[in-house]
Amino acid sequence: MFKALKRLQLKRRGLSCGRTRRKQSENELFERLRESTVLRTLLLLAFMAGLGALVYYAPVDRGRFLSSPWNAVIVAGMIFGTAIVHLYVNHCDIFRRNSRVLLVFGAILLHLALIQIISRVTRANQFDTPEANFKFFLLPYALAPMLLCILIGRNIGIFATVYGSLFGTLLMNTSEAVLFNISSLIGGFVAVYVTGQVRRRSRFLRAGFYVGVTVLALGLVLGQLAPGILREVATVDWDMTGKQALTGLLTAIATAVAVGGLIPLLEPVFKITTDISWIELSDLNHPLLKRMTLEAPGTYHHSLVVANLAEAAAESIGANATMCRVASYFHDIGKLAKPGYFIENIAEGDNPHDDLTPTMSALVIIAHVKDGVDLALKNKLNTEIIDIIEQHHGNSLVYFFYRRALDQQEEMREQVEEGNANAEDIPSVGEKGFRYPGPKPQFKESGIISLADAVESASRTLQKPTPQKIEQTIDGIIGSRIKDGQLDECDLTLFELNVIKRSFLTTLRSMMHNRISYPKDDSSGEIKRPAKAKRVEKDTKRAGKKTGVLLP
Repeated sequence: MFKALKRLQLKRRGLSCGRTRRKQSENELFERLRESTVLRTLLLLAFMAGLGALVYYAPVDRGRFLSSPWNAVIVAGMIFGTAIVHLYVNHCDIFRRNSRVLLVFGAILLHLALIQIISRVTRANQFDTPEANFKFFLLPYALAPMLLCILIGRNIGIFATVYGSLFGTLLMNTSEAVLFNISSLIGGFVAVYVTGQVRRRSRFLRAGFYVGVTVLALGLVLGQLAPGILREVATVDWDMTGKQALTGLLTAIATAVAVGGLIPLLEPVFKITTDISWIELSDLNHPLLKRMTLEAPGTYHHSLVVANLAEAAAESIGANATMCRVASYFHDIGKLAKPGYFIENIAEGDNPHDDLTPTMSALVIIAHVKDGVDLALKNKLNTEIIDIIEQHHGNSLVYFFYRRALDQQEEMREQVEEGNANAEDIPSVGEKGFRYPGPKPQFKESGIISLADAVESASRTLQKPTPQKIEQTIDGIIGSRIKDGQLDECDLTLFELNVIKRSFLTTLRSMMHNRISYPKDDSSGEIKRPAKAKRVEKDTKRAGKKTGVLLP
């Protein structure tokens, strides 16, 4: 409230426009809950309670080893403890985020609940008899592995496969346990493999088909599909076999379709952007990008080149290349607020910074980061894109105008020494007023785009670029960023920076290579030929006359 009153007073005095800039901020309570140990403990206890209930009330025959339901619950608890340690040791970044813990174990619990429901339905309708065993083909082996692989990554997909299979075994009869474990593990691994690079929603059908074929192959080998076919074909009930095969294929495809439908619902809830969504965001017909083509064409072209540089560099180190491309398109949208003040949009001989002090010029340049965040929030862009807009300059120095301010300060000092000015006229120059607000890049993709942005801008200043000049420019920029501490907070290693440097060099060399010079037309419209070519032509014609051969 007090801020609003202060803003109103400034507006009345003509010192403010009265508008507030949008900021990417989250609720303070939500921030505390994100990594709260207490909340994480409650989530894990809730999962254990749900798992225990499924195991305890499972209507199955576990044999003499787990004859008591409580024994099965204790075993499930021991497996769950192993899963927690596994997640903490191998996926610490996921374990620290409560939303990810909820997603991982929630997906596994949903997977197990469906297995329990299908087991009850098949038993009630006698679909699990040796003569008509449809239960084996109705179980959704790929649900949790496929869902978590797409949302978080292959490693978590494998995690869900292993522990989903172990937990699921406790929901099976003793006679079914080995069959289920084999089928769940192999079916889950195939699901993770075929969905690891899904970039279109139509590919879910293909992934489901592959999982279905795998389940049918396992059913054939394990004697669940067409029993006895490997020994005597004549005894096979082909009508029942066809129904089982169709059931297996349709179940796997339906599972994949269900995953495809769940992903758009889960992405905004857990603030995850999959490759599918990144590709949808890469449409250059976005209103902000169309505005940029009209109002800031130089910035638009700069963003396209940065996207090419960043995508190639990300691919070379295994980072998210699609994310780098899309975020690069939008990283400079803040320049739409004052496009004419940025060098790529300034016409030759018409520089508005000539009429501004270095301090004011630096403020205009620095403001494009905050303006970009404001525009991105207004247009409801992805949160990761907004993070990159904030971080792509870190807290680096606007060196050109800082250097100009120092030069003006030195000139004023000389005038004071000569008696042409007063000491009070010497401007105070500090680095803080010429630095971007930050934060520094926080993740690999942000660091890559930050470097690509600087490299592309610097490469434009090269006169007659050669591979050596390009390499020196890239080395200088990466070295200065490391020295200034701009990459301290993102997890790019020195080896990866060296790979990124080579990628930048390859991309820029292909973009800025020299072309051959073509001969120009003279006034008569005929192409001028070099003197040497004319001599060769005369000699050839002279030789043709001597030999009696007509030459063109």
